[in-house]
Amino acid sequence: MEPSRDISRLLEIMTALRNPDTGCPWDIKQDFESIKPYTLEEAYEVADAIERNDMDDLCEELGDLLLQVVFHARMAEESGAFDFGDVVQSITRKMIRRHPHVFDLSDADTANAVKAQWEEIKAAEKAERAERRRARGLEVDQPQGRLDGVPTALPALTEAIKLQQKAARTGFDWSEPEAVFAKAEEEIGELRDALDKDGADRVRDEFGDVLFVLVNLGRHIGADPEMALRGTNSKFRKRFAYIERKLAEEGAVIDDTSLETMDALWDEAKAFD
Repeated sequence: MEPSRDISRLLEIMTALRNPDTGCPWDIKQDFESIKPYTLEEAYEVADAIERNDMDDLCEELGDLLLQVVFHARMAEESGAFDFGDVVQSITRKMIRRHPHVFDLSDADTANAVKAQWEEIKAAEKAERAERRRARGLEVDQPQGRLDGVPTALPALTEAIKLQQKAARTGFDWSEPEAVFAKAEEEIGELRDALDKDGADRVRDEFGDVLFVLVNLGRHIGADPEMALRGTNSKFRKRFAYIERKLAEEGAVIDDTSLETMDALWDEAKAFD
């Protein structure tokens, strides 16, 4: 079997891998739950390639992510739930429906009008999904709250900002960053008190409150918390690697190096950011 630019070849490969008689033993035994972590990992590797502006890696990582879609679709087809064509049809239908101003179905011509239209369409889609669930005899939770559409499986920082964005649309929000700074200082004070007086559960709870309000601060100043922290993680890696490299050049062992010496090298590394 030869590589191809045609999606049908990838579908053929996945069918061959999942063949119960002649396929790959590892691929055959997988299910949705076992593949789920790989799907998340591939999405993060796409984000990493974008952050590094590595187009060669991005091409490869997008292929890995596409494979995850094909893998899930193949397992669904085997159970008679849906196939890859259904996935494509679903997203093309959604994109056409959600962009009527592009496909000559609406005259929305401003960003605010498009946003309002988008929310109306999503609400209609949610109602239709609920109706389909009822038709299949599945339970439908009613009524749905404003925050119910935020997936709990998201990374915690991303989930927090999405919860805050949803709440803000109802008016439950601060009007300026200074108010968020004040709340952050209040939450840090409560964390200090918990460290002095309370057990681990209360400390963890108060620490979560501090993180949550800092996410809110990031939203107000236009800094995505997930991306900001990833950037800081990258800086930390580079600065720590500098410390290791400089100590190695001097014949020193990092485990035997004083904190004062490492701090001085850390300050040197900051000059190269």
